[in-house]
Amino acid sequence: MMTQYEIVVGLETHIQLNTETKIFCSCKADSWGAEPNTNICPVCSGLPGVLPVLNAEAVQKAALLAAAMHAEINPVSYFDRKNYFYPDLPKGYQITQFDEPIGKGGYLDVHMPDGSTRRVHIHKLHLEEDAGKTKIEAGRRLVDFNRCGVPLVEMVTEPELHSGEEAAQYLTELRQLLRWIGVSEADMERGHLRCDANVSIREAGSTVLNTKTEIKNMNSIESIRQAITLEAQRQIAAVEAGERVESYTLDWDADTGTLRKMRSKETEADYRYFREPDLLPVKLSEEEIARIESSLPELPYARKMRFIAEYQLSAYDADILTSERSLADYFEETVRLSSAAPKTVSNWMMNDLLRLMNDLGKSASELRLRPAELAEIIDLVESGKISPATGKALLRKVEESGRKPSEIVTAEGLGLIGDEDALRSQIAAVLSESPSEVANFKAGKESLLGWFVGQVMRRTGGKADPKRTRELLLEILRK
Repeated sequence: MMTQYEIVVGLETHIQLNTETKIFCSCKADSWGAEPNTNICPVCSGLPGVLPVLNAEAVQKAALLAAAMHAEINPVSYFDRKNYFYPDLPKGYQITQFDEPIGKGGYLDVHMPDGSTRRVHIHKLHLEEDAGKTKIEAGRRLVDFNRCGVPLVEMVTEPELHSGEEAAQYLTELRQLLRWIGVSEADMERGHLRCDANVSIREAGSTVLNTKTEIKNMNSIESIRQAITLEAQRQIAAVEAGERVESYTLDWDADTGTLRKMRSKETEADYRYFREPDLLPVKLSEEEIARIESSLPELPYARKMRFIAEYQLSAYDADILTSERSLADYFEETVRLSSAAPKTVSNWMMNDLLRLMNDLGKSASELRLRPAELAEIIDLVESGKISPATGKALLRKVEESGRKPSEIVTAEGLGLIGDEDALRSQIAAVLSESPSEVANFKAGKESLLGWFVGQVMRRTGGKADPKRTRELLLEILRK
């Protein structure tokens, strides 16, 4: 009988901070798409005799992330040299933080699809510089140093995740948090958020941590889910066959969905850490730490729960509306400016605004259609001055022109016909053209009322007030 196993996963995430410049020099931090080796200088390319100068913005953003992760911000932290030789590391060492990092402890509460919450603790949270990139082309190994010196925060979790699905959910919520507090674009395709996974297995109920393997080069959340699941299955099969799991670093090939061995795994002793002699300690005063902690916005899950309680939204609506901070801000500002119920505003955003954003490839903060204009459109519809169809069309008209909704309604004559004499005239014309339908209605087929309303709307180009039209039709047809 096959033994039941538990998968044990710890994640190492590298988060590229969205600073303007690199961590120790003035080169541009994000050089995505640039020609290889064009965004470098003597400092980040590791030429002899140069000295690093610490980027204060990187420190501030790393400390803000530590606060968001419920970590203790270290008032004094140090940089160290991590020594190893690899083609993409021009100095032969990486400047990082080892035993005194900027953040200590911390956790992220991960909300699983089944409704449970998993608290994943952080073993280490530290600042460091990125290395370059290598690639194989025509049998040659090519090196691009553009990424050298980009500021990173590395976060290492405790081994508290137990499946590829849980690891994927952790990364999903971490990515949302990073964008929410504005410290990283967290675009995995562009390498802003990278993840390595340490995977091991043990018998269910055991607390022993067995030999682990490390999976690298996973550049999407789906890759993380697949690679961890595949590696856990491989280890289980090996143990069941009487084989020993060896400590290897594995490379994930997303194109083929396979893992291959890269090298044996290093230990911390292999890196020969020592203090970076060219950088002073990083010191943050109590006042600075208090300011950083107080600058944290309401975090995504807390805001979602408030939307449900305060605005009586469904969990689904609240989840979508808090998926991005700019979208949540847009919703609350529209609610504040509109006389409509919050659920009505939510419906407009979920059904119409998100469609417009998707069509245009824009975020809420990039739209010309601001909350004030959306609130005005909703109020025009709710007050019966324009039809819902006209309101939906106005969204794009306002976005394209930048004009106020009321200006467009007046200029294009989009307002509803509410004048009773005008409506009676249109109704009379429809009824005179439809004698058989009138006879059928009076014979008891009252489902035709909607058809009559539709005919009036067609004659008026959708400008007839549908509610008043229905009332007048009933009054006339029942005489």
